[in-house]
Amino acid sequence: MIRQAKAILKNVFGYEDFRPLQQEIIQNVLNRKDTLVIMPTGGGKSLCYQIPAMMFEALTVVVSPLISLMKDQVEQLTALGVGAVALNSMMSSEAYGQNVSRILRNDVKLLYLAPETLMMPRTLAMLNSRRVDCIAIDEAHCISEWGHDFRPEYRQILEARKQFPQAVCIALTATATPRVQKDIQNCLNFEKSNAFIASFNRKNLFLQIVPKSDPVRQAMDFIHKFPSQPGIVYCLARRQVDDLAAALAKSGLSVKPYHAGLTDNERRQNQEDFIRDDAQIMVATVAFGMGINKPNIRFVLHYDLPQNIESYYQQIGRAGRDGLRAHCLLLFGYSDIHKIKYFINQKADQEKRVAALHLKTLVNLAETDQCRRISLLTYFGERYTQSRCDMCDNCTSGDPVLSDLTIPAQKFMSCIKRSGEIFGPDHLIDILKGARTQKILKFNHQELSTYGIGKDWSKQQWFFLNRQLIQKELLTEDIEHGSLKLTSKAWEVLRGKTLFLGKMLMETKEFIPPNTDEPSHDLILFDLLRQKRKELADSSHIPPYIIFPDKTLIEMATFFPQSEETLRYIHGMGAVKFEKYGLIFLDIIFTYCQERKISEQPKSIIHPTTAQERKHIRIGKAFNGGQLIADMMKENKVKLSTILNHLYQFVAEGNDLNPSDEFLSLSTLASEERSLVFETFNRLGIERLKPVFDALNEKVCYAELQLLRLYHISQKSR
Repeated sequence: MIRQAKAILKNVFGYEDFRPLQQEIIQNVLNRKDTLVIMPTGGGKSLCYQIPAMMFEALTVVVSPLISLMKDQVEQLTALGVGAVALNSMMSSEAYGQNVSRILRNDVKLLYLAPETLMMPRTLAMLNSRRVDCIAIDEAHCISEWGHDFRPEYRQILEARKQFPQAVCIALTATATPRVQKDIQNCLNFEKSNAFIASFNRKNLFLQIVPKSDPVRQAMDFIHKFPSQPGIVYCLARRQVDDLAAALAKSGLSVKPYHAGLTDNERRQNQEDFIRDDAQIMVATVAFGMGINKPNIRFVLHYDLPQNIESYYQQIGRAGRDGLRAHCLLLFGYSDIHKIKYFINQKADQEKRVAALHLKTLVNLAETDQCRRISLLTYFGERYTQSRCDMCDNCTSGDPVLSDLTIPAQKFMSCIKRSGEIFGPDHLIDILKGARTQKILKFNHQELSTYGIGKDWSKQQWFFLNRQLIQKELLTEDIEHGSLKLTSKAWEVLRGKTLFLGKMLMETKEFIPPNTDEPSHDLILFDLLRQKRKELADSSHIPPYIIFPDKTLIEMATFFPQSEETLRYIHGMGAVKFEKYGLIFLDIIFTYCQERKISEQPKSIIHPTTAQERKHIRIGKAFNGGQLIADMMKENKVKLSTILNHLYQFVAEGNDLNPSDEFLSLSTLASEERSLVFETFNRLGIERLKPVFDALNEKVCYAELQLLRLYHISQKSR
């Protein structure tokens, strides 16, 4: 089974190897064992159910929370020649009915729908009329009350499972703490032994957190370091989205806003513009991004503080899905903490406690002076074994400079003690700065000896000192009310027995230039390929990355493949993509390289050696041994074009092809048309079919050209 899965990986998706855990997960699902998958955003979760779906005889139902996610997945699978449809409330009744008809006549392998749609009586009746082999639950953290995005309707999926007892279930998510993982397994009655937890470490993401000082200027300075490259800016409030988007647009940047205050049509159009590279930057609230699989997002900027680490991790995970370096910057301001606390206080008691704890861990991440990956991965229950990652600001900026802050620390802690250890930092700082607030006058705190002794420090400095005292465990903070209390360690500093060393303010670290470690590629050729990709995508009404991701174009502009064989070894060049687009891009590369006398560059790849993997050798030998092409198609369960591609690759590696009239018997062209094709081969050569296709005024399809080329080659062997 895994051999077939690997063949699908290469021929359909164009990837040479599985990513970590993918093969084990796919094997587990094919063995019909319920499976929990915890894998980071961009780690390849979708393939874990898409490949089994293509191997199962019956239908795979994919439960997904967002229409945008369904649309994206269906478009990508359709472009790869895989039968996939969605059913959702945004579809016209005609489109909905057409998709239902395709399902009923067994014309699709994957059905995407929301949990609400799944539980509709008409949906369940339709699914009960045919076999369901697999139920895939995407964004499975939505099923857990301890998750950051709990959705009660996800709990109903268990009832749907009971109606399809023969179907294996796979639940997938990128953001799940150990507690959430356990809750998902309990809710779905999974065995704990069938959990596959990949590393949460996205090594290609550079993490940086700096103090928010002049946020609009900071945002512009950062974005200008990514000319013509896509990115997302996250804001907390709708008004902030509109104001920042307007400011960025005024500076000449290509930008669109996205938030719940826009109409459905406005949101849909802005999202389409971003996905299709018609807009460079999306400024958005958290309403944007879930299910967006745009692989070439080069930066994510948090203009405001997210509400928890799960949200932060999920949002930065939208960057660098192509595996190339991406930059994640968070502007950290203490005023943002108060805004989030305001929203938290609107929640019920239990939700309030959970949300406050989540916020506290995020603030700790922002304030830590150790490797940020240690704090981030520890939160998700993963131990980071290295002392530094060299892909975060703390690891690349050297050791922090610490000052003796014993006296300010004594002032702050003395104020806590003298006011009764029942107040939060806002009120305490007001006392230290000598403010005349209603609260101070109510409690007569203007009479305290600590009143006004901290006027020489700014409010921001006192807040930062407060956070350091908590981090160093000299203070504890009540999660629900925010009041501060002294610990036993605090008395050592208060009595002058121990110095307190800290930082005056959170440091503003220099922006790290992006993509400094990426392999160099020909930027002019890359731009030509990108223009052609955009043209093809627009004509097909699909996002450009569905044609090819940036990584594929970068490899083309790095290794300059100038033959069909070498082009096939480019990342993402599966058989379907090669048949649809390969020769178009090969023609651009060949022309560009001929004009500039650029030679192919060898790509360091591991050439397959087993009989199964070197299928073109086996196909070529079988043909020379007398096996008919029709029989090879049936035996290998592939199309005619795939057999022809294998035979040409067999010849391109220097092997002879026995003369055969079978190629002519499979051709539908008249003899005069064939003669014209052969004349064109003699005039233009057979290495590339695109010039031949153009010379024949696009009247002879590529499938015919492939047949006649092989006949032409075989006749020369007589």
